Amino acid sequence: MTDAGDSDSTLADVRPVERGPRRTRARSAVVGLLLVIVLAGALGLFGVRSTTTTASAGGYTLSVTHAWVARAGLDVPWSVELRRDGGFDGPVTVAVTGEYLDIYEEQGLDPEPASQTADAQDVYWTFDPPPGDTLGIDFDAYIQPASQWGASGTVAVVEDGRRVVSVDFTTALVP
Repeated sequence: MTDAGDSDSTLADVRPVERGPRRTRARSAVVGLLLVIVLAGALGLFGVRSTTTTASAGGYTLSVTHAWVARAGLDVPWSVELRRDGGFDGPVTVAVTGEYLDIYEEQGLDPEPASQTADAQDVYWTFDPPPGDTLGIDFDAYIQPASQWGASGTVAVVEDGRRVVSVDFTTALVP
């Protein structure tokens, strides 16, 4: 019979009973972590999460619906609802932080602004006055695949060169 210590033996690398079982806690922890990640993904916890932020001032109520958590490459909601009791007297100018819009791949803006301009910080969209008390703006976009960190921005209503009401918001991106 061959001794287990022989290099030709298939038992040469078998762990002796005296040394006890291998540590399994680290493996169990890693498997548990992977299980949590897989379950969270299966439940949709890594998808888009959106919220609506609202502010009122100067006779306006401004609401911005946006993704507060998203991932690159996904379609996300982004819309503005501007309400003014009694309707709008003339064109409506909305300023949006330009750097915030850089995380998006734009598919379109509805309605199209009558004019658009920008400065070093903001993009200004000017809309013809809508019928009624509410102007709704929908930005059809998805997060650019190259975007990694997210961004913060502000939407403001501008009258006579001054901001009447504004809403600040942030979109965080996860891998």
